[in-house]
Amino acid sequence: MTNSYESPFCTRYASKEMQYIFSADKKFTTWRRLWVALARAEMKLGLPITQEQVDELEANIENIDYDVAREREKLVRHDVMAHVYTYGVACPKAKGIIHLGATSCYVGDNTDIIIMRDALKVVKRKLIGVIAQLSEFAEKYKNLPALAYTHLQPAQLTTIGKRATLWCNELLMDLEEIDFRLKNLKLLGSKGTTGTQASFVELFEGDSEKIKALEKMIAEEMGFEDVVPVSGQTYSRKVDSAIVATLSGIAQSASKFSNDIRILQSFKEVEEPFEKNQIGSSAMAYKRNPMRCERITSLSRYVISDMLNPAFTAGTQWFERTLDDSANKRISVAEAFLGVDAILNIMLNVTDGLVVHEKIVTKRVMAELPFMATENIMMNAVKKGGDRQELHERIREYSMQAGSRVKDEGLDNNLCELILNDPMFMINQEEMDEIMKPENFIGRSVEQVDEFIENCVRPVLEENGYEKESVEINV
Repeated sequence: MTNSYESPFCTRYASKEMQYIFSADKKFTTWRRLWVALARAEMKLGLPITQEQVDELEANIENIDYDVAREREKLVRHDVMAHVYTYGVACPKAKGIIHLGATSCYVGDNTDIIIMRDALKVVKRKLIGVIAQLSEFAEKYKNLPALAYTHLQPAQLTTIGKRATLWCNELLMDLEEIDFRLKNLKLLGSKGTTGTQASFVELFEGDSEKIKALEKMIAEEMGFEDVVPVSGQTYSRKVDSAIVATLSGIAQSASKFSNDIRILQSFKEVEEPFEKNQIGSSAMAYKRNPMRCERITSLSRYVISDMLNPAFTAGTQWFERTLDDSANKRISVAEAFLGVDAILNIMLNVTDGLVVHEKIVTKRVMAELPFMATENIMMNAVKKGGDRQELHERIREYSMQAGSRVKDEGLDNNLCELILNDPMFMINQEEMDEIMKPENFIGRSVEQVDEFIENCVRPVLEENGYEKESVEINV
């Protein structure tokens, strides 16, 4: 136990992999890699920097003395300059050229972009895993008729597998958004204090080609194709807003999925995994609560609401920059990623072990199917010479009787029996049984599942070299 606050994202929810991406080690080693890239590019472009100095910087990227950095920051009240000093202590030969020509946002903002890129790649990998598992589930249950719902009231039938494609398709939409963000993510580059690159104009004696080459070299070393075309001191905070909005999109899809499973579990049709020794309730020993999906819903709500933070920040940046973004973005962006990471971990677990109670699914279908079959029954009678209007009225009357029997008396639906006993419908038991097959009412559900997997899911899995991964969650 500890007597200080610890984020639940670290103790309960997010993976170690995602936690590392937003850790101090990742942040400050990336600062140093950026300083190495800057020094290397400046050396190649003719500034008085030696290979020995670059090598010294490179050799000490992970040699961070956090005690020295903390003490220095207490003195100078500036985190970047404290780390410039600390790096210089470890690299005495290169001390004088660290951060040459740069402003704080050179390391701060470029690092933020790099971290978001790396975090998006983790999110993408896990998202593809959920898509793959849901598509397997859809394939397995594509033929199992189930009640569909509009307004949460029974409607025409679907299949369990077809419903799973709805969840899967929304996640594919989210994947497209992630790919777009990754493709269009640009490094800030080396823009200087107000984005004019004035310090580099001084260093390179007005040689614009060298200044542009400097940025290109830094971007390539950090794994980017390009830098932003223009900026103030910082990259536009709309980038953070757009990325967190993309994460919110995943949370929205996850919330839709988890709420559907929670409702289906209350119907006893589909359940999330439940371990042998898991306790559903401290008071009610028989309970099997959908706690994993409840957690998905809960975390999704947090991420969706978190989308407002970067949006407000983007809208309140004055001119070339203000500092009201810093404290907010280091919380809102990081925790949006940690939240989505936790959501996807749970979804990987749930979608790998969904339980379908097929007999309950079919029982619930058959309780409602007589109402849905009335159009087919009526058309069968019309073909035999019956009057459509008279048949319609008689079915309406019988439907009201059967509905009252179910709702008011708690008895089974006897609509089919009422129709069978009425000579007006000219139908026997064999004909009724043929009409009352659930598969007659699922439309193109099976074909839609096949087409969706073949045309939409499989290309994504092949393109990304999907391999199944196991995750461990704290529940």
